[in-house]
Amino acid sequence: MTTIQLIAAIIFAIALVHTFAAKSFERLAHHHPKHAGLLHLLGEIEIVFGFWAFVLIVVMALVSGGKEALDYAESRQYTEPLFVFVIMVIAASRPVLDIVKALIALVARMLPFNTAVAHVWLCLALVPLIGSLITEPAAMTLAALMLGPLIFRQGIPEWLKYAALGVLFVNISIGGTLTSFAAPPVLMVATTWNWDSAFMAANFGWKAALAVVINATGVTFLLRSYIKDFAAQDTQQPEPGVPLIVSLIHLVFLSGVVVFAHHPVIFIGLFLFFLGFTKAYEQFQNPLILKEGLLVGFFLAGLVVLGGMQQWWLQPIVAGLEPTALFFGALGLTAITDNAALTYLGSLIDGMSDAAKYMLVAGAVAGGGLTVIANAPNPAGVALLRQGFNDQSIGVLGLLLGALLPTAVATVFFLLF
Repeated sequence: MTTIQLIAAIIFAIALVHTFAAKSFERLAHHHPKHAGLLHLLGEIEIVFGFWAFVLIVVMALVSGGKEALDYAESRQYTEPLFVFVIMVIAASRPVLDIVKALIALVARMLPFNTAVAHVWLCLALVPLIGSLITEPAAMTLAALMLGPLIFRQGIPEWLKYAALGVLFVNISIGGTLTSFAAPPVLMVATTWNWDSAFMAANFGWKAALAVVINATGVTFLLRSYIKDFAAQDTQQPEPGVPLIVSLIHLVFLSGVVVFAHHPVIFIGLFLFFLGFTKAYEQFQNPLILKEGLLVGFFLAGLVVLGGMQQWWLQPIVAGLEPTALFFGALGLTAITDNAALTYLGSLIDGMSDAAKYMLVAGAVAGGGLTVIANAPNPAGVALLRQGFNDQSIGVLGLLLGALLPTAVATVFFLLF
């Protein structure tokens, strides 16, 4: 442990405390209007890790020198923050969202219960599983945008919103495990450990699918009366349709970004073409969620910078645990660090048994809904849904409590089956 590593660990701990206190800053903003702007800024969960990452770089420059600080910042891998930003914006575009809504509506009409209730159930069950094809950040974006008007609104008890949010986050985290490329924690180890999509489906995917369905069914049952009442009162007029060719072009952009997810030069280029296309046919667009996407990217980039200095204490913990203990260790550690970073550290350990590899990844994905930082798509969900909560912010404790039961369901399937 070096001096700067110790300082980085302390700053990381402060950032975690700041995350838990974010909702308190929002409350303070209402009581101190003179400083409301600054307090609102500090209360933005998406700001927290980017802010403290900047503090770390400044401190590193003062302690170790400017060149060392710049070298460290430039040595980090920022592909994931860039990808999440790009995929969020494209997935949330009106043509893509309309296609997914139409698919959900078609399936909902086939189910033998209330259509509005079926919509919510499908958004919490089917969309997270589709994340195994379109990636978890895209699935989170689509599910959040469709669920927002139905669940995360006035008239629904706050505890039920947190229960639904916990299910959404957990289901997104485990729902991407049917393939080897959609879930960030799986992606970090797939090549090193030779885990292909067939392996993931056989060892993780079917268990995750059953857990997703149980979680979605449970919380939808609790929400059913509120959903029916809202559906009966909803008088919104549908927007004019988007031409099929425009929708298909958007899907091509989305698919291209997914295919080249590890090649930022390519997917950023595709994104620039996408922006040009949306400008050319803006009559078929809604405003792009550029601000929300940038905030999420900023959050994840900050986590990359701060997390890169935590290997000295995280890796010995991962390496020193037996398989079952490793599952619960990964489950707990995921709550305070990104699950992809955790599995990446595991991939660096030589001689891990197959059982230990399974337990590490299973624990990491099962715990991916416990906190905002546990899984890369979670900040996207927070950015898109926080307006529906009191004080327009999401409490860390509320999310943790809402995610406990669906996390337990995932744990049962991953450990006992």
